[in-house]
Amino acid sequence: MTIERKLGLIFKMNEETWKRHSNPWSVITRNTVTPLLVLAFWSRVWIGWYSLIPIVLSLVWMYVNPRVFSPPKSTDNWASKGVFGERVWLNRDKIPIPEYHKKLPNILSMVSGIGFLFVIWGIYTLEIWPLLFGGAIQYAGKLWFVDRMVWLYEDMKHLPEYDKFEH
Repeated sequence: MTIERKLGLIFKMNEETWKRHSNPWSVITRNTVTPLLVLAFWSRVWIGWYSLIPIVLSLVWMYVNPRVFSPPKSTDNWASKGVFGERVWLNRDKIPIPEYHKKLPNILSMVSGIGFLFVIWGIYTLEIWPLLFGGAIQYAGKLWFVDRMVWLYEDMKHLPEYDKFEH
């Protein structure tokens, strides 16, 4: 089982949730999670232990985001296809993907993770430069990853397991 599939199980991503998450509004607003978490953790300076409230609310938002939007009327867009590609990616241990799609998504996930380490450092030290630098690296890695997922989906959508995603 891929790590991504395990995460999907932790987040209880079922067929209906994946359909809802393919709404472009879900994808776009999912990008608010890191800034909300940053503000929530940074707020410890102003509100002390009460910062746990915005921290918990940010984590709740991360969980409910894929569920609050209706399935999209059309999936002929970059964001929806990115979600479909993520589904193909997490299923790669069951249905092989082309060789040229195997390395870069892992590299981009590492880039995003390294960026997030800078974000954590910035939050911990209350320094803005590692926070902004890390955020830029994290988002560049993540958005490039989503773009690769669009390409992966486009290359795999002819398979019966995946041709049902788009409408």
